[in-house]
Formats: sequence, structure tokens, C-alpha cells
Amino acid sequence: MTVEGTTAERIVIENAAVAAVDAAGTEYETGYVVVAGNLIESVGAGAAPAVEGVTRRIDATGHLVTPGLVNTHHHFYQWLTRGLAQDSNLFAWLVELYPTWARIDEPMVHAAASGSLAMLARGGVTTAMDHHYVFPRGAGDLLGAEIRAAAELGVRFTAARGSMDLGRSAGGLPPDFAVESTERALLATESAVDTHHDPSFGSMLRIAVAPCSPFSVSTELLREAAVLARSKGVRLHTHGSETVEEEKFCHETFGMGPTDYFESTGWLGDDVWMAHCVHMNDADIAAFARTGTGVAHCPSSNARLAAGIARVPDMLAAGVPVGLGVDGSASNESGELHTELRNALLINRLRGGEKALTARQALRLGTYGGAQVLGRAAEIGSLEAGKLADLVLWRLDGIGHASIADPVAALVFGPPAPVTLSLVNGLPVVENGHLTRADEDTLAALTRTEARRLAEIAGLR
Repeated sequence: MTVEGTTAERIVIENAAVAAVDAAGTEYETGYVVVAGNLIESVGAGAAPAVEGVTRRIDATGHLVTPGLVNTHHHFYQWLTRGLAQDSNLFAWLVELYPTWARIDEPMVHAAASGSLAMLARGGVTTAMDHHYVFPRGAGDLLGAEIRAAAELGVRFTAARGSMDLGRSAGGLPPDFAVESTERALLATESAVDTHHDPSFGSMLRIAVAPCSPFSVSTELLREAAVLARSKGVRLHTHGSETVEEEKFCHETFGMGPTDYFESTGWLGDDVWMAHCVHMNDADIAAFARTGTGVAHCPSSNARLAAGIARVPDMLAAGVPVGLGVDGSASNESGELHTELRNALLINRLRGGEKALTARQALRLGTYGGAQVLGRAAEIGSLEAGKLADLVLWRLDGIGHASIADPVAALVFGPPAPVTLSLVNGLPVVENGHLTRADEDTLAALTRTEARRLAEIAGLR
């Protein structure tokens, strides 16, 4: 954090269209952003003010500057199994892929995380999260591999330490050697929080407690994980209400729907967010709104697995915090969050009509909404003085966007916009469409090698 009383090095971005995504929805046809150290110092219309210590001045004519995108749900390890189980629903997809995922190891996860984070960063993501819940015995430090990859690429990161304690012999879907005992899962999760979690303002790394789903973990693990998270002051994350099969499972197994089951285990609250939430009735949405429970909306993955369309407009109208998620790369092979802005808008209009979601609401889901869901709305998600300098400069004067007068509409309705500059903590992680801290060809070769190695070990080759 910039120290008061010092002269910070400044970056001045000027002559850009600005979408601040603040509470007032502030936009400027032509404006500026001044970054001082790792903080946004000022945002405004017209010419940038005269300031000292300018180390870089960017003429952003033809660009839109927005807050950095915030990804609220992902499974990085799946980068190595993209393109498989192409025509399956969730349960069939899991049954087909778990035997392969159960053979991942630390080098594979590092490569997969690097590939996933590279695609996210190139597409304007400045804060990523990952929900990793597969821990085969003897596989190495899988969570550490992801954390290392995020640090290498310079992306702000929430690592959700997942867990499963129901293997195939106990009625679950994964092989037994890919799950943990309840005690082991809780101990490992506590260790992850104690070792890695940084709660400070501007933190680059936070840990969340994240048992996988109602059908892959025991009730004991869910309850004790909630107690653990709250004793440590960290957030909770899981999958919820993703499919009709999950809803049927909860009614048959617990005698209640997923939302009521989660509430009975301590899993509703303003420190909780859940992925998907596709099959929710009015009472479920009201419970999320009443408790402040957040949602990670993953429209592409939900469409890919034919899970359904989440009631995002109804959630927003009720006051539920909603962000966007890529979800695992094996159910969203593009691996980009930018496409989720467009797909969220289009898919929700299929359910709710032409006014169900606007371009500006979609942008808010991908920025401020994501910051809310991750518990970081005071730090990121909007362009405001005093917030962290996580922002993206999108080029909109090229062939794909130049004829769209409204820059926010160009970004959301149009094709993926090139990223001229992406700053995280005031430092560039993308310049002119390329990563600044990694060689993309090297990462591509590494992910290809590790994907082939996994396929060979799993008997797919």
C-alpha cells in the first residue's frame, strides 16, 4: 500500500471512455484515471490534472477503462481435460472425468493453473479464484502449485481449499483414493488458512473454506467446515442448486431442498457464496437475500452441461450479491471471463425477455458484483479514489468494435475486446494483449505436455 507522506510514482491514463461501475454508475465519454503506487488516486471527466511523479502517461484514445474483471468460480486443474465428455449432463460428465482427475499431481496442477490464469489475465481478469477439491493421495502440494502460479503471473487470488469425503464406496462419485477423510480434510483446510491467508487491505492472496457439494461431502464436513471458517474469519464457498439431479438428491437424502439443507448446516450468510444456483425458487432467493449469501453465476458452463438458466434478474432485484464465474475449463473450454459478460446478458434474456439484463448490469456482475461475492468490495470492483489500482484498458477502435458508439455496449455485446493494458496493484500484468510475466508459447507447450501425461496415466491414450 502506498505510504502517506511519500511521493508515489504515478500512471496517468487519459482521453479514455470511463466506466467507473461505482454506486452511481458514473461514466465519462472522455476522462482519465490517475494511479499512484498501488492505488487509484483520482478519476474524472476531461483532461487529467497536473500531478507530480508521473512515470507513465497513456493516451487512451479509442479505449474504455473499467475496473478489472473478477472471476468468482473456477477449477483450474480441468484445463488439462478440456474437450472431453462433450455431450453429457453434470453427473454423467463427473462420472466420466473423475477417474482421470483422480490422477493429477503437483506439476500438472501448476501447469493447469498457469494456463487457466494466463487466459483469465489476457481477457481482463485481475482477481481470480479457484475451487480446488481433488486431492489424490501422494499428489504433492496441489494448493501450493496454484498459489505459486498466481504469484508468478501477478494476479490477485482467492484460493478456495476444497474437499470431498464421500468416495465411491460411500455413495459418492470420485474414486476412494481421490477423497480425504473428514478429519484430514478439516486439518488440511485449517493448515491452508494458517499458512497462506492474508486478510490485509490490498492482499494478493486469500483462502476460503470450500467443501465441494452436497452430494460429495458429508453433513459433518459441511457443518465443521462452516465452524472452522468462521473461527478463522475466512469466507465459505461451495456448489449449490446446480442441477435438477442435485435437487432430487437433497430431497431424497435430507428431506429438504438444497437451500434449506445449506441453512441447516450453517451455510447461509454474508460470508458465503455458492456457484451456479440455477434451480432456486422464490423462497430460496429470499433466503439468500435475507442472509446476504452470494452467487457465482456461470452461464457458459450451465449451458454446456444443460443445467439450466439461473434467475439472475430476480436475484438482483431481491438484493442477492451476484458475480460471474468461468467454472472449470472442462465445462467452459474458452477459459475467459469476458465471454461471460456477453453470455450472462444473452442467456438471461432467453428466460426473462429483452430487458432481463442490460449491458451495464452485465459489466457490474463481472466487476463490482464479483468483488462483493469475494468480500472485497471496499478494495476492488470499481474505479474510485482510494481503491486498489486493478483496472483494464480495452481497445474499442478496431474492426470489431469501432462502429458501436456506446463503449459499454461494445465491450459486452461485441467480440472479445483486445486488452491494451491490465494493472493489478498498479503493476502491468498484460500489455498490448500479451502477458508481461510469462511467455505464452512456453505455457502452451507446458500445458500440452502435462495434458498428454495425464491422459496417458489415465489410459486415455
